[in-house]
Amino acid sequence: MEILSVVNVVSLFLTLLYVVVVISFIIGWRKLRDYSPTIRQGQTPVSIIVAARDEEENIAKTIEDILAQTYSHELTEVIFIDDHSTDRTAEIISRYPRVKLISLQEKTLNSYKKKAIETAIGGASGKLIITTDADCRMGAEWLQTIVQYYEENDYKMISSPVAYTGEKNFFERAQSLEFLYLIGLGASTIGNNKPSTCNGANLAYERDAFYEVGGFKGIDDLASGDDELLLHKMAARYGQKIGFLKNRNAIVYTQAKPTLTEFIQQRKRWASKSTRYKNKSIIVLGVLIWLFNLSIVCNIVAGLFNPVFLYISLVQLLFKIMFEFLFLRAVTGFARRRELMVLSPILSIMHIVYILFIGIAGNSGKYQWKGRMVK
Repeated sequence: MEILSVVNVVSLFLTLLYVVVVISFIIGWRKLRDYSPTIRQGQTPVSIIVAARDEEENIAKTIEDILAQTYSHELTEVIFIDDHSTDRTAEIISRYPRVKLISLQEKTLNSYKKKAIETAIGGASGKLIITTDADCRMGAEWLQTIVQYYEENDYKMISSPVAYTGEKNFFERAQSLEFLYLIGLGASTIGNNKPSTCNGANLAYERDAFYEVGGFKGIDDLASGDDELLLHKMAARYGQKIGFLKNRNAIVYTQAKPTLTEFIQQRKRWASKSTRYKNKSIIVLGVLIWLFNLSIVCNIVAGLFNPVFLYISLVQLLFKIMFEFLFLRAVTGFARRRELMVLSPILSIMHIVYILFIGIAGNSGKYQWKGRMVK
């Protein structure tokens, strides 16, 4: 009986904590205003930076989308860094006269992407640096919208939305919904003035601010983290000068991972950054959320022997599904992907196993990224 009482108390605490966290996401998302530009044309010189490795299948479409932007061509510099591609990536980039191509020379690094971005910034002329990925697509108003938002708000860093598109099956649609959850989560923490995550596929920051925080110094030994860990450095220095651009014209689109192996490698890479968080409260919160998911599994297993534990797990699942649904409904509405909401209850359950696995795998060992084993 004492054991049951302890389990009840711990499960209740972890469940209430998780509910409060998700409610904070909902509040943070609502705090972000839907942005509508009030100025007609931006005046800021920008440098768009893209690190590319073995992207011959996607690179031309990305370049053409960037070159088709409505923003002033005179104020736009486009820099692609070829990261030791073994295919025709560099050859394809070199065909475009408006694109500056840099070949990364270093070959014994762990953090190739950070070195590529750092090298490009060193030769960039723009006041505002904008990074995206070599397999991304964007609408013609993407750049103009980012610049307008920057000039109206004077932010040091701007995180903008990323979404998956062109899903072919259930696995990819589930990824799309889960990815929107992650994007919404990062946006909501910015809305609450406690930035925690962002995505380098759609990130903007002042060139001077990058150098003022020391660039990637201190995090340059880690393969990942050119976005999230830089965000933390910016937030520590500039406080509320971090913004999230809540405008559909600013969305960058990419593809979900086609196989489970690629998906796991990607998420291990994302999770690996957590070992370097300076803000320990984020780490503690992450551990508590991991324990909440663990408690659900433990209660389900214990429920095979005592139905009371199964009842506890069902209550936990009910709260998890309900509040995640409310949050996802808001985020999918923004992205105009409400049709994905039919997967929300299933995703909430699948997410438990995912969180438990990635929480361990992402913080131990190496992972595969762009054909290289890194850590």
